[in-house]
Amino acid sequence: MDGILVFGLLIGLILGGMWVQFAVAGASLLYIWFIKGFTGWKALGIVSWGAANSFTLAAIPMFIFMAEILLGSGLSARLYNGVTPFVRKLPGGLLHTNIAGSGIFAAISGGSAPTAAAMSTVALPELSKRGYNIRLVSGSLAAGGTLGILIPPSITMIIYSTFTETSVAKLFAAGLLPGVLLACSYMGLIALRCTLNPSLAPRDRRALTGRELMESLGNVLPFLILITIVLGSIYSGLATPTEAGAIGVIGAMLVTSIYRKFSLRLVSEAVTRTVLMSGNILFIVFCSMIFAYATALAGAGEALVGYIEEAEVSTFTFLIIVMAVFAILGCFMEGLGMIAIIVPVLYPSLGALGIDPIWFGIFIVILVELGQLTPPLGVILFVVASSYSKVEIEDVVIGTIPFFAVIVLFLLLLIAFPGIALYLPSVPVGN
Repeated sequence: MDGILVFGLLIGLILGGMWVQFAVAGASLLYIWFIKGFTGWKALGIVSWGAANSFTLAAIPMFIFMAEILLGSGLSARLYNGVTPFVRKLPGGLLHTNIAGSGIFAAISGGSAPTAAAMSTVALPELSKRGYNIRLVSGSLAAGGTLGILIPPSITMIIYSTFTETSVAKLFAAGLLPGVLLACSYMGLIALRCTLNPSLAPRDRRALTGRELMESLGNVLPFLILITIVLGSIYSGLATPTEAGAIGVIGAMLVTSIYRKFSLRLVSEAVTRTVLMSGNILFIVFCSMIFAYATALAGAGEALVGYIEEAEVSTFTFLIIVMAVFAILGCFMEGLGMIAIIVPVLYPSLGALGIDPIWFGIFIVILVELGQLTPPLGVILFVVASSYSKVEIEDVVIGTIPFFAVIVLFLLLLIAFPGIALYLPSVPVGN
């Protein structure tokens, strides 16, 4: 009953128009006062310290800073142009560049919105002029943007790790193969649709020349080297995610210097955006820690475990319910807010159901992807629509529906074959 009171108050505040982070903190503080009075608030100092005293969380501003340097330099256009010659002969042509380019940029940005923004500003004007179907272009960019939180490094995975005390390195490893497979699924959908309906995308059958190959490699290789160094240092155990983030910042500065885009103004603007974005994310984490404390006092996790055991809920049924909950919350809440509300309550039940916490983290991240594409408040939909004046939000929504279905099918595939996410984390690294 206490858990229902917490969630009822929280949902009421959100539906009333309050920002999610304030609704989470407000509902939690009111509930703690209701059952513990001022004594319960005394523990908030420890909760606050626990939220702030995390070396893992320090990786967030590092990865954001790296992405902001590259995004602010305008090098996303070079990355896009570098990928284009390798995919232009495929059915769907440059639409595959939207997915492949997003996948590469996702391994730099750590977030979906920067990925979608970087690719959309380059691709929408260009593909619109070339006669590509604008809805399919918009849908592919929105879908590609969601890869930003699945292909590591991922800020969302770092937040999940903070709540569950799981290994960030293992989460990053677990997200790599699903991220690549999901990107390939998007490209498969594009190829199928454009084969069935060639009018959706013009074909460019020109062969790749030696000069184009060298230019393309020159545009792509610095990014691939940067990704390899950052992720390789984590997977090999040579660096923590936070240290790897710092290495990535230095690497981003070197890449922008190679292309003669580096300047003090670029760094200054990147620092400003990093502080604003990091402050918002870390404030959500702080509020979520208070909420986790309130739900612990309410015994919501233990009550859920008891219900699952009594009702003999199967693992599959549990996961389908979680999918439904995220689909509903995605209509009016952003990803970090959903994680903040749901994960602290669901996590204690994973052991009773035999669900691996690392696998569940990837499952949750893909569900957040789904939420980012769910109208009316899917954030990626608005990022893509705002990137080009000739695109309406309706075009993006309609264009995204087939990719939305692909994500749902991929989630079912992940449930049926959990090794897709668990294979790489189980591979031993060198001593």
